Amino acid sequence: MNTKPKNTFLWELMTWPEVEERLKLVDTAILPCGAIEQHGPHLPVDVDYFDAKYLAHKVAEACDDPKPLVLPTIPYGVSYHHEDFKGTLSVTNDALSRFVYDIGMGLARNGIKKIIILNGHGDNAPTLSYAAQMINRDAGIFVCVDTGETSDVDLYGLIETPNDIHAGEIETSTSLAIRPEMVQMDKAVNETLSFGSNYLDYDSDRGVSWFVRTKKISETGVMGDATLATAEKGAKMWELMIKHLVGLVESVKNTPLSDLYQKRY
Repeated sequence: MNTKPKNTFLWELMTWPEVEERLKLVDTAILPCGAIEQHGPHLPVDVDYFDAKYLAHKVAEACDDPKPLVLPTIPYGVSYHHEDFKGTLSVTNDALSRFVYDIGMGLARNGIKKIIILNGHGDNAPTLSYAAQMINRDAGIFVCVDTGETSDVDLYGLIETPNDIHAGEIETSTSLAIRPEMVQMDKAVNETLSFGSNYLDYDSDRGVSWFVRTKKISETGVMGDATLATAEKGAKMWELMIKHLVGLVESVKNTPLSDLYQKRY
């Protein structure tokens, strides 16, 4: 007896005829991308991978039918800056961009016209944006990258910690909300960052992009205050992230490609 869900949105669980039929209904795909890297002494190294996958699935579930297709999550990212801490597995910018480019071109050949790259690791952003540009250039389809832009402004309103960017109040809270058994709160630490310049602060509206090996600014790999994390905060964060990403996906999915390219003007 076939018990497979009839309305699955997971690309990898469908046969090729099932993919073919779904592509007649929807032309939008979500590609989650994460990282395997240190997340302090209290969180597992899969946080960015797990969260990107979890978020993509929850967003697709919450979307109206026909739901966007969700691709298998890319587990590895550009994480060289965490390599002083064991457990980190990094790939080069060239390797990740080429890999995402090839996936995007393959999706375009299948008939996908809109790709939303859901990025779970901030330092993947420049590389994924480059890949998105190249897919758009060569396939002529719509590609965008969300690295939290749709929700970060709301998340920072829920926390107390400035420069909370890695394994701190936000990521520890979101982990506590959905898999508390993976969080060792007795090992959580406060390594709040202060750079003395509004232009260097990571959460500043006027901050510039800059890069540094984590070990130079954090002894434990935490950049933020993990001790302030709670499951209640995390639940609110997930609710906000899912809500805003559903809004983005529904807008993209329901807008013809020609209108996304602003031909309506």
